[in-house]
Amino acid sequence: MPPRTAAAAPPARKVPLRKLLRAASVACGVQFGWALQLSLLTPYVQELGIPHAFASLVWLCGPLSGLLVQPLVGHLSDRIAPAASPLGRRRPFIAAGAASIAAAVLTVGFSADLGRIFGDDITPGTTRIGAICVYLVGFWLLDVGNNATQGPCRAFLADLTENDPRRTRIANAYFSLFMALGNILGYATGAYSGWYRIFPFTVTPSCSISCANLKSAFLLDIIILVITTYITVASVQEPQTFGGDEAEHPGTEQEAFLWELFGSFRYFTLPVWMVLIVTALTWIGWFPFILFDTDWMGREIYRGSPENPGETQRYHDGVRMGSFGLMLNSVLLGFTSVVLEKLCRKWGAGLVWGVSNILMALCFVAMLVITYVAKNMDYPPNGVPPTGIVIASLVVFTILGAPLAITYSIPYAMAASRVENLGLGQGLAMGILNLAIVIPQVIVSLGSGPWDQLFGGGNAPAFAVAAGASFIGGLVAILGLPRARIASSRRRGGTHQ
Repeated sequence: MPPRTAAAAPPARKVPLRKLLRAASVACGVQFGWALQLSLLTPYVQELGIPHAFASLVWLCGPLSGLLVQPLVGHLSDRIAPAASPLGRRRPFIAAGAASIAAAVLTVGFSADLGRIFGDDITPGTTRIGAICVYLVGFWLLDVGNNATQGPCRAFLADLTENDPRRTRIANAYFSLFMALGNILGYATGAYSGWYRIFPFTVTPSCSISCANLKSAFLLDIIILVITTYITVASVQEPQTFGGDEAEHPGTEQEAFLWELFGSFRYFTLPVWMVLIVTALTWIGWFPFILFDTDWMGREIYRGSPENPGETQRYHDGVRMGSFGLMLNSVLLGFTSVVLEKLCRKWGAGLVWGVSNILMALCFVAMLVITYVAKNMDYPPNGVPPTGIVIASLVVFTILGAPLAITYSIPYAMAASRVENLGLGQGLAMGILNLAIVIPQVIVSLGSGPWDQLFGGGNAPAFAVAAGASFIGGLVAILGLPRARIASSRRRGGTHQ
């Protein structure tokens, strides 16, 4: 008789797409707070007394924490055995990160009140050192929480899809869709100026109406965050085994974290490096917009200033209009997330990513043109900008939603699928991709303020750099990234349906 062979293990049952959808829902709660952060905090820090030239330096907290936090959290979640915790290895970090975000937004929202307790002079126009210090602590904790939540959640989705390229793209499209929903809710919240009436206790001697609106919005963020985190954590059990996973390489468990992180670079293939390069160029493009989008609307379009009492109202009107534009941006972001998989099937992910970057560059050029036109136009005596200028600005903000959806999805899906054969855990892989995001952010944070001051103090010089980086990134993506369609994954055994 022929020798008996061990029966092949039955294939693991794939996680239904509806559960992948629920697993990605925490992105809504995280992005709700991130949208508030993007639309309201740059104006807020200038109210506290930080000059516009140095406002970008405040945002160094995010990339500096991201340099270490997300790779470290990814590394730790890779090393935890799935059975070691009732929540598996990713979800404890997701829950802890969400708790950090909740504590952070309370700290940021109440920074003006805490600063007064520490002795701040609350006279308008003065620099509030105590409030700035409290704000910086809360802002740093907020970025730590964001990094500690999003990295494990991306890795969680990659675990659930078992590195199937198509399902990985779908899962990341779900994540992007929830980010769009969080953006819509967050920017709509930031555009509404009456939250202080609903939460009247938020108005205090040290916290004006605009500050109280910020504080109220962050209280709403905590509610949304708790709900979405619960849905994600309770949605689906993590798989107990991971194909090609680091759990099968016990010899690496004792390696020093930084040595493993940077030592893994030597294993990268050219396609992995191309993904990292295009990611870095893409975020050099995005970060000036993220820093100064609503500030640009308030200063360049509405000709307001948070430092000059006579121009403060116009500035805040512009910030709210910018928040409305970002809400429209998020609507298109959500729609693009829904159709993204079909676009990738038809044209290939590399081409879609490249074209989206070129569209980004054209939008940033359009913002430069709008800035020039607005600067040389005569405004009516009441200072309200012409309707055509406002509409053109809103159109540009809206169009940018399409490339933003691609930025939120395709790089992560490409990174997840390309590290499968490198012996890296998905958590560490997401952390490495994050390095390609935060290093450009450090560069932009350090350079954008002085760069803008060199050319007169506006936001236009930073947008010029953004346009150039986006265009180069688009060319690199089109020429250097493979255009493999979904058929290529079917040829790998016919299981990727």
